[in-house]
Amino acid sequence: MSDPGSTPGTDSHCPYCALQCGTVLTRTPGSDGTPGTVAVSPSQFPVNEGGLCQKGWTAGTVLDAPDRLRSPLLRDSGGRLAPVGWDTALDTVAARLREIRAAHGPDAVGVFGGGGLTNEKAYLLGKFARLALGTSQIDYNGRFCMSSAAAAGNAAFGLDRGLPFPVTDLGRSDLVLLAGANPAETMPPLMRHLNRARALIVIDPRRTATAERAALHLRPEPGTDLALALGLFHIAVTEGHWDKDTVARRTTGFDEAWQRAAAWWPERVERLTGVPAAAQYEAVRLLARARRAHILTGRGAEQHHKGTDTVSAFINLALALGLPGRPGSGYGCLTGQGNGQGGREHGQKADQLPGYRSLTDPAARRAVARVWGVPPDRLPGPGRSAFELLSALGTDDGPRALLVFGSNPVVSAPDASRITERLRALDLLVVADFVPSETARLAHVVLPVTQWAEEEGTMTSLEGRVLRRRAVRLPPPEVRSDLRVLHGLAVRLGEPPERYPTEPRVVFDELRRASRGGPADYSGISYRRLDRGEALHWPCPGPREGGPGLDSAADGGEHPGTPRLFLERFAHPDGKARFQPVDHRPPADTRDEDFPLWAVTGRLLAQYQSGSQTRRVPDLLAAAPEPFVEVHPDTAARYELADGALASISSARGTVTARVRIDPGARSDTVFLPFHYPGEGRANLITGGALDPRSRMPEFKVSAVRLEPAPSGSGEIR
Repeated sequence: MSDPGSTPGTDSHCPYCALQCGTVLTRTPGSDGTPGTVAVSPSQFPVNEGGLCQKGWTAGTVLDAPDRLRSPLLRDSGGRLAPVGWDTALDTVAARLREIRAAHGPDAVGVFGGGGLTNEKAYLLGKFARLALGTSQIDYNGRFCMSSAAAAGNAAFGLDRGLPFPVTDLGRSDLVLLAGANPAETMPPLMRHLNRARALIVIDPRRTATAERAALHLRPEPGTDLALALGLFHIAVTEGHWDKDTVARRTTGFDEAWQRAAAWWPERVERLTGVPAAAQYEAVRLLARARRAHILTGRGAEQHHKGTDTVSAFINLALALGLPGRPGSGYGCLTGQGNGQGGREHGQKADQLPGYRSLTDPAARRAVARVWGVPPDRLPGPGRSAFELLSALGTDDGPRALLVFGSNPVVSAPDASRITERLRALDLLVVADFVPSETARLAHVVLPVTQWAEEEGTMTSLEGRVLRRRAVRLPPPEVRSDLRVLHGLAVRLGEPPERYPTEPRVVFDELRRASRGGPADYSGISYRRLDRGEALHWPCPGPREGGPGLDSAADGGEHPGTPRLFLERFAHPDGKARFQPVDHRPPADTRDEDFPLWAVTGRLLAQYQSGSQTRRVPDLLAAAPEPFVEVHPDTAARYELADGALASISSARGTVTARVRIDPGARSDTVFLPFHYPGEGRANLITGGALDPRSRMPEFKVSAVRLEPAPSGSGEIR
C-alpha cells in the first residue's frame, strides 16, 4: 500500500462492536516520517446517525500505543522475547510446525481466530488451517459470544443472521423486549433507536443503565432465564395472545414445544425465578398489544450451558406471537464482536466452510474445494470447539502448537487459570497481535500486524450488512498484514504462493466465489458496489454458474441484497419456521454453604472485550481503571466489606481480587464483575467450562462464589 498522505476525511467504520458505527477518519501526517495520527469522528450512517460511544471517539489513540509491537519477537535461550527480522521469525515458525506435524500429525497444530478479524482474514485463516496445515483444529473466540443464538437461529429459521432486519426498524417498533442485553453500555448508539420505540422491556438480573430506561424490568435469579421464557410462552398461549393463523401457516412443531411450556404456569415461574406473576402477565400483554414488536437476546441469555435452549425459548415466544417475518416486527440477536457475524460465516469456526456452509455436507465440501483447487477429501473434518481446543492444548491427544490471530484467551477464556497453564504447556505458541497482550507475553513467537486504519477489507455488521474498511495511513515499517503473514507461512510450508493472496480485494473476490450458493451468499457483493455506497445485506447472490463472471460488466450481478429476511418464507426447505421443544434445567454450579452467591460477568461502557485495546487508551482507562465487584449493601455488611475495599471472589475454580462497589440496586444473592482486566482481576478465573451441548458455548454468566475481604498484600489488580 502506498502512503495515502493527508486525508481530508475517509469513510470507514468503528473497530469495536458489531454495530459497526459509521466513522470519518482524518489523518495528520507525522513530521518525522512516522505514520501520522488518526482522528475519528462520526458519520451520518444509519446505525449511529452521527453518534459514537467513548470507545469509538478515542479509537485512533490505540494505534499509537507506546508499547505497540513494531517488529517480530522470538523467545531466546534465556526465555526473553527479543526482536528479530521477519525471515527469521517466519522461518522459525514454519520449521517448528513441520517438526511437530511430522512427529504428531496435522492435528497437533491448532489455530485460534477472532471475531474482530475482517472477512478476508477470517476466510484466509480457515483456508490456511485446512490446506497449509491440514488441521481440523481451528475455532475462534466468537464461540464465546454468540454461538448459542446462532445454533438456535439455525434450528428455528434455517439461517443465522444476528438481526434479520435493519437496526433502523427498532426505532419504529411499538415495543422491544431485551433479554440479557445492556446496550446502553455495550452499544450506546443503538439506544438512539431503542429510545424511539414506544416501550422497552428488559430482562436482566441487574439494574443496568438499559434497565433504568425500561417501562418494565423483569429481574430473574441468574440461571433461570429459560424458565422465565417458558412462562411467558405459557401466558401467551393460555391468555389467547398467540397468533394461531400465523403459527398454522408459517411454522411447525408448536404442539411439541407447548407440551414443555404447559408445565410452566406463572406462579411456578415466580417461585423459581423471583419474577412476580403479575409482571410476567404485563410483559406478555404489552407484547401482544404492540402492532410492531421485537424480541432481542444478548449474551445474558446465551452464555449458559443451556444457552441455545434459552434463546430457543425466546424464539418460541416470538413465533407464537407471529413476530418473525411480520413487516416491522421480528426476533434478533445482538451480536457482540466487530465482525462476529462475518467471522462465523467464512470458515474459522470448527464446523464451517465459507458461505456458512457445513463442513460435513459433501456438496459444500465439493463446492469450496473446487474454488480452492483441491480434491474434497483434502479438507479435514470438524475439529474441537474453542474451549475444548484450548483445554486440550499440550495434552497427549491435543495440539502441541497453536497459532493465535486476533484473540487474547488468557483473559477472555473461561477457567482462565487452567487455560493459561495449557498455553504454557505448548511446544510452540505463535501470536499475531499489535500490542503485547497477556497471551502474546506467553508466546514463543510474536508477529506484529496491521490495524483497522492501516488496512483495507470488509466487515459484516450484526444486521448482515457488508461494510468497507478503508486504510488512511501506512503501518509502522516492520508491521505486516495478517494476509501477508499467512502467505509467508503457507509458502514456507510448501503451498503455492497464488493460493494465499495478500491483497484484500483479491481475497474477497475468492470469498465471493467460495460463498456462492451457500446460506451466507456474498457472490453478488463487490468492492466496487460497496465503494459506490450500496447497502448490501447478505444473502446477495451473484450470477449463476455458467453465466457472466463475478467481475463482468454487471459487476457481479445487481441483486439488491436482503435487508429483511423471512418476509415470505423461512430458510428451511419447506419455508416454515420450527418451534423447539425445550425445558429448564439448573446451572452447572450449585450454591451451597461454601459458595452461597451467584457471580455474573459482563462489559462496561469504557472497556471492550479483554481490554487489550481499551486499557491502552488513557481516557478510557481513567474512566474504568480497575476491576470491581458490584455488591448489594446487605451482602457487603454480611461479609464485612466496605465500599472501596478489596475483596476476594472465589469459585471452585479460582479467586478474583476486585474493588468493592456497593450498589443498592444489586440483587442481594448476586455479585457482578467486568471481565476486561488481567492478572488477579481476571473475572474468568472464577468462570467454568460447562458447555452447551449444541453450541459448545461456555457458561460464563452464572458461577457459584463466596465473598470475603482480600488478604493483606493482595497483588496488583489493574
